[in-house]
Amino acid sequence: MATLLKKVWESVSTRSVLSLEMSSSDHRGFDESSLGEFDRIPMDILMNILKLSGPKSAAKMGMLCKSWRSLVSDNGLWVFFLQNQLVEPWDSILFGETKLALGYPLESFSSQVMPLSFMEVYSKRVAVPGSVIIDGGSGYCKFGWSKYDCPSGRSATFLEFGNIESPLYSRLRHFFATIYGRMRVKTSLHPVVVSVPLCHYDDTESAKASRQQLKEAIHSVLFDMNVPSVCAVNQATLALYAARRTSGIVVNIGFQVTSIVPILHGKVMRKVGVEVVGLGALKLTGHLRELMQQNNIRFESMYTVRALKENLCYVAQDYEAEFSKDTRASYEANGEGWFTLSKERFQTGELLFRPSMAGVRAMGLHEAVALCVDHCHAAELTCDDSWFKTVVLSGGSACLPGLAERLQKELYGLLPSSISNGLRVIPPPYGADTAWFGARLISNLSTFPDHWCITKKQFRKSKLNLIW
Repeated sequence: MATLLKKVWESVSTRSVLSLEMSSSDHRGFDESSLGEFDRIPMDILMNILKLSGPKSAAKMGMLCKSWRSLVSDNGLWVFFLQNQLVEPWDSILFGETKLALGYPLESFSSQVMPLSFMEVYSKRVAVPGSVIIDGGSGYCKFGWSKYDCPSGRSATFLEFGNIESPLYSRLRHFFATIYGRMRVKTSLHPVVVSVPLCHYDDTESAKASRQQLKEAIHSVLFDMNVPSVCAVNQATLALYAARRTSGIVVNIGFQVTSIVPILHGKVMRKVGVEVVGLGALKLTGHLRELMQQNNIRFESMYTVRALKENLCYVAQDYEAEFSKDTRASYEANGEGWFTLSKERFQTGELLFRPSMAGVRAMGLHEAVALCVDHCHAAELTCDDSWFKTVVLSGGSACLPGLAERLQKELYGLLPSSISNGLRVIPPPYGADTAWFGARLISNLSTFPDHWCITKKQFRKSKLNLIW
């Protein structure tokens, strides 16, 4: 560092006296000799020295004297370090530290949050232990490390979380043991964040009991496996956090069903009503298979059909008008050569809005979301209706191009302007891994795991305060 400072000093020592006098006003009230020889260097140069020296050296400089400490503690400097030294985007870091750091239940009013010292935030985030993240989706499980920029592995989910029949404990134990085995990590070394598919949607006593039983089973299994602390949050809430929101409506297109979940300050509003449509990724893939068979397009496996759905299909903004366009496109499936689809590309996604195309008796996606929005408006939970006017899409099939735009267009057509004004639909912020990234956001907070996890001792003492 001494060499670096010497080089910078030599580069600025040739500045004219006039330049130094003009920049003297930037010293922000420091005493003339407070920084010694460095008083002759303009403030912007000093800040660049600290940026080049890095966070560790900058922190050491802050211990030299009060004046250096005042300079080093400048929030702008540590915002720079947060933006350039860590994996997460700055806007996600800022959202997490201002909205989520205090833990659950979330702070309702941001004005009540104290101003942050980003120097302290940086030091705490660096010290946060690496966590295991398990996003147990209804179709696929994504798992990995909180310090990585994406999941390190994924596999088909071989556990149905919604089924609480015996032997739930043994099936959960097998599931988690398999994931830890694939990650090759000892269970006792790291906290775990578990993303759980939303199930038992009603607000009835029976549904509440089922959810409580599942919560207790997950925690019991993990603590019996010697996991030090556990944070279990439902997928919809994590997807909302990934979109940097604490309130809104999450449309999660799962493997079997699509759920429309209203969330206020991180809490699922089951009393308002969670809408469920009996259409999911499996039905979309099956519909594409039938369309391909009708048009004599041969294939060997459903994996090929799914790959074609993910790479070629999209949602038309005007379904009828799309038939007059040339929509042909090709894709090379591994081991099966090239496939060319035309109208099948947009007919597949149209099933979400017209379930009757596949003989399914259910509301269209736009109708279910509109119903949820209407219920949120009627509930009058806050004096401001804006909380439910952000609709976040989640799930692999929610990544179909054009889906967000089409859904927003349909909602504006269904809802009165007094309700739809300001409403917008956001595509999955991180694609099929959106819930996993929401979990990563939590697990990298400066207050993690203290404010978000529950330990075995806390669990044994009270089983009623589980987060989700």
